[in-house]
Amino acid sequence: MTIADVVKVLNGKLMAGDAASPRVVGAVVANDLMSDVLLFDADDALLLTSLASDQAIRTAHIVGAMGVVVHNAKPLSETMIKVANDLHIPLVSSPLSKYDACVKMHDALEMEKRA
Repeated sequence: MTIADVVKVLNGKLMAGDAASPRVVGAVVANDLMSDVLLFDADDALLLTSLASDQAIRTAHIVGAMGVVVHNAKPLSETMIKVANDLHIPLVSSPLSKYDACVKMHDALEMEKRA
């Protein structure tokens, strides 16, 4: 599942990054505590968070995440968008709650496994 697929599944809008990025979701981490995210060890993770700050982007960059999704249609600052573009981290805004996004991602990834 690429970032373009994530945008579709989560009814999102790509705010930064390249929709044509070939990186695929290797794992999903849903957390608002970036210190906990730093402990997460998985390749190409997709970070689902309610934290609408550049700290989420910087943390995603450190752990090698393939993208960041911010929930509840929170407004994203120009700084956050700029940092995402500078670090080449796709940034998605989703109107869904974190719970609903987790459920949709789980279902989509399970369907992808079966295909």
